[in-house]
Amino acid sequence: MVLLKRFLAGLWLVTIATTASAQSEYQVRAGDVLVIEVLEDAALNRSLVVLPDGRISFPFAGSLRVSGRTVGEVEQSITSAIASNFAAEPNVFVSVQPAEREPAPVVQAAPAAAPTVDIYFLGEVNNPGLKEVAPGTTFLQAIAQSGGMTRFAATKRVQLRRTDPTTGQQSIYEIDYRAIMDGAQMVRDIELIDGDVILVPERRLFE
Repeated sequence: MVLLKRFLAGLWLVTIATTASAQSEYQVRAGDVLVIEVLEDAALNRSLVVLPDGRISFPFAGSLRVSGRTVGEVEQSITSAIASNFAAEPNVFVSVQPAEREPAPVVQAAPAAAPTVDIYFLGEVNNPGLKEVAPGTTFLQAIAQSGGMTRFAATKRVQLRRTDPTTGQQSIYEIDYRAIMDGAQMVRDIELIDGDVILVPERRLFE
């Protein structure tokens, strides 16, 4: 039992020493609470919050800058400021209750951009050029997204040009868009792939 008491007492002393060491190295910051005790005058004992400007106000000492200082430096600063009010240099003890810091904001990774397919519109369309469409977009859907065709479009001879990325060979599909608009059924609405070109030629005279 005696050995257990000695062990617990030793453990307590180690804990106190560790805490004191951590406190002595800590630099005071705005928002911290300083617990100040003056051994010779208990009426001066108090807890003070470090103001945003890094200062505290203490009796007989006035306004003192404490931000950025260690506990030992704060103790010495207070001791020097109030010493003239005592017959002998007072014993000042300071401990710190650090302010609770807001946790760093969690930065969310930007969502990955949705995959797109690059389609090129040439000729008599209202919005020629590159257009990014969603994978799975079909020929008719792409025409609608392009803003439609101009009044000079040869709608019976719309071309879909597709280049094989492996061989470089180009395939040309000619589509009678006018017939589709008149109610004809497409055998298969072609699903577009990256790099497809939709070319709408200008209509000929009397076409």
